[in-house]
Amino acid sequence: MAYRKRIYYTAAQRWQQGETLHSIARSFDRYHTSVRGVIAATGGIRPPEHRRSHLALTLAEREEISRGIARDHSLRAIAARLGRAPSTISREVHRNGGLQRYRASQADQAAWDRARRPKPCKLLVHRALARLVAKQLRRYWSPEQIAGWLKCTYPYDENRQVSHESIYKSLFIQARGALKKELLQQLRSKRAIRHSRHTNQKGDGKGQITNTVSIRERPAAVEDRAVPGHWEGDLIFGTHNSQIATLVERHTRYVMLAKVNSKDTETVINALIKQAHKLPRELYKSLTWDRGKEMADHQRFTLATDIKVYFCDPQSPWQRGSNENTNGLLRQYFPKGTDLSVHSQAKLNAVARQLNERPRKTLGFQTPAERFNACVASIG
Repeated sequence: MAYRKRIYYTAAQRWQQGETLHSIARSFDRYHTSVRGVIAATGGIRPPEHRRSHLALTLAEREEISRGIARDHSLRAIAARLGRAPSTISREVHRNGGLQRYRASQADQAAWDRARRPKPCKLLVHRALARLVAKQLRRYWSPEQIAGWLKCTYPYDENRQVSHESIYKSLFIQARGALKKELLQQLRSKRAIRHSRHTNQKGDGKGQITNTVSIRERPAAVEDRAVPGHWEGDLIFGTHNSQIATLVERHTRYVMLAKVNSKDTETVINALIKQAHKLPRELYKSLTWDRGKEMADHQRFTLATDIKVYFCDPQSPWQRGSNENTNGLLRQYFPKGTDLSVHSQAKLNAVARQLNERPRKTLGFQTPAERFNACVASIG
């Protein structure tokens, strides 16, 4: 009977390198659900590799101790031969069964097992600090913002400072018991386990959008915002699989919002086509989007509107800077963790109007509506 390979910390290592659960599972002859259980236990974070302290006894030294005991050598003589303190050898022997039962291999394994006992994390020891971190997480602060704020607010109190990595680990590794699991919903990603930064770049080809035109091929006139008519778009998400399509014109920062009942590509493309037909052709020449699968049917959008679609590089939100900034402003009206499907198109239009009538420093404190209306008048 052939036995399947056991899954060690290698699974978490490969997950961090960007492999999918299915790919890892195939290599271990397991189901992907089994691999997910292994990875979830450590929050998708690769456990640190166990290393022996240079001060610790080695297996070779323990074997020398065992041979010395068998030859009736004194513990002091064994210590002298190993260059160790007699007290070190004495503790080693008595900790592992005494002179009659000492075995080198068993003693070495016991040393490894003792070394693996996890130290309590800082948030578990300092509960006041944990409560403070939890309070800020509920305000949708990121762990990095919390760590930086704590350092500035309590510069001389180490017990009120914690690194952002410790906060993430306390959220992802629930076995620590430091922060409640529901606080994961306060993170922007809302993931239960950490994903690899390499996931998008090292996929197996599934779910990728085909026949895309890179943002690097976008005309120079679009880049310098010299002429109106070039838009950036994205989806913002809420609970219960709800979303809103956001569109921002690069030259004027004019905002349009569209109610989207589902994030599948057919629904999103239909909504974008409907929005495009509300504008003069001169004011809608191109659309820049990220590589979300909702734009998989981008060719149908271009065919229906004659609007070119450019795609950003993976994990490069700054390439849609105006849209990202607007999405941040929209969270004042549509907070994270809320159901966006309850808002009507009329409500979305009202919010867009408020943003478009807000003076913007980048426009010399003119409003996007003033700039956009001037563009409409110039082509009228």
